[in-house]
Amino acid sequence: MEKSIDETTEDNISETKSVDTTFNDDHRTSDKEIGEKENVPGEDTQDTDNFSDLYEESLKSIQEGEVVKGEIVQVDKEYVLVDIGYKSEGQISIQEFIDSEGNLAAKVGDKVDVLLERREDAEGTIRLSKEKAAKIKVWDKIKDIYENNGTIQGTITSRVRGGLSVDIGLQAFLPGSQVDLRPIRDMDSLVGQEYEFKIVKYNKRRGNIVLSRRAILEANRMALRDETLKNLEESAVLEGTVKNITDYGLFVDLGGIDGLIHITDMSWGRVGHPSEMYKFGDKITVKVLNFDRERERVSLGIKQLTPDPWTEAEHKYPIGTRVQGRVVSLTDYGAFVEVEQGVEGLIHVSEMSWTRKVRHPSQVLNVGGIVDAMVLNIDITRKRISLGMKQVEPNPWDVIEEKYPVGTTIEGKIKNITDFGVFIGIDEGIDGLVHISDISWTRRIKHPSEVCKKGQEVQAVVLNIERNGEIPYRDFKLMM
Repeated sequence: MEKSIDETTEDNISETKSVDTTFNDDHRTSDKEIGEKENVPGEDTQDTDNFSDLYEESLKSIQEGEVVKGEIVQVDKEYVLVDIGYKSEGQISIQEFIDSEGNLAAKVGDKVDVLLERREDAEGTIRLSKEKAAKIKVWDKIKDIYENNGTIQGTITSRVRGGLSVDIGLQAFLPGSQVDLRPIRDMDSLVGQEYEFKIVKYNKRRGNIVLSRRAILEANRMALRDETLKNLEESAVLEGTVKNITDYGLFVDLGGIDGLIHITDMSWGRVGHPSEMYKFGDKITVKVLNFDRERERVSLGIKQLTPDPWTEAEHKYPIGTRVQGRVVSLTDYGAFVEVEQGVEGLIHVSEMSWTRKVRHPSQVLNVGGIVDAMVLNIDITRKRISLGMKQVEPNPWDVIEEKYPVGTTIEGKIKNITDFGVFIGIDEGIDGLVHISDISWTRRIKHPSEVCKKGQEVQAVVLNIERNGEIPYRDFKLMM
């Protein structure tokens, strides 16, 4: 329980009799004066009035709304009592000492900064606040940082209209345009992140604080830019970070200066899209191909860090060499096959099969498929290699005469019927033609379908073998 002013006054009057001075230099009381006062009637009332004046005078030295240091002297269920150097302790609600996890963060002897809200209320109690004192200190810190062009640490707490809310001890606003050097698509991903911020403006009366992270990034970027310019020259090899990906290439941050790697300079091989090789934020090594200092435009390359594979292609792929490669594209006239990164060869449709007439490469090949081929020709100057698929296997026509000499009787299924005859399957990829005039010795046939059906098993005699690069005609006579 706090003592009343009258009780406190009586205690202090008795203490005053044994000391030379009390309270301050302007109210000195000597021993002689004390002795004289003892014989003066009404001395209790006079001394009480003097102490009340001194107490009121001492309280006037701190104004309401001012922050002072205090010491916790008592903690109970509802209040924390804090001694701020006056006769009565001040009260602070216990709730101001409960942390986010519900724990009490106050014990006797702790030093705290408090705000004097009210000197004395109707009950003579001094009202204090720790939370308001903390906010005032933050405002003072904000003012100091703003005036000295400093930065403040803060945590992004939530997304709000037009930007983000940031906790810097007080709630501040970070506009969307000030979050980064480039637009951020997913603002929610920044919630919970801690950064340094610049205070753009503030209004204590309205409680408004506007921050910028972009200002700090721009300042850092300018400092990096000056350093990068010292090392930036043609043929220089630098480290960079992928900043943006487009259909035509990559933009790379070299440190305050951006450079472009065109898709054709990313690899000696074929690149469908830059995103196939790199993603945003990747660290890469690049070579400076061209630097326009006046316009600050930088052309970069990645493939230039390694030798052109065509410089060794003539030695690696002489004519007759068997290679394996990946089909990278199909055209009407053939398929392009990558035999190594940066070296592609063409397999013409005429070089795909010994026996089959291939009208389009898609009949036998698929993009991405692996194929075996043989080098037919190489032109280093034009960077071209001609490849053949059929050359990997023996030409069946080389042994067809030995296997089926003239006069041999064969058996096979009718694979196709036309107006001029029927085709019989002999070996894989090899068909023989029985002309309509050779189907029967005795019967005049207007159309082969009169006596033949597709899929029918028949016998035929080899009449002739023509090796003219096409399927031979008049090869067989059907034996009916």
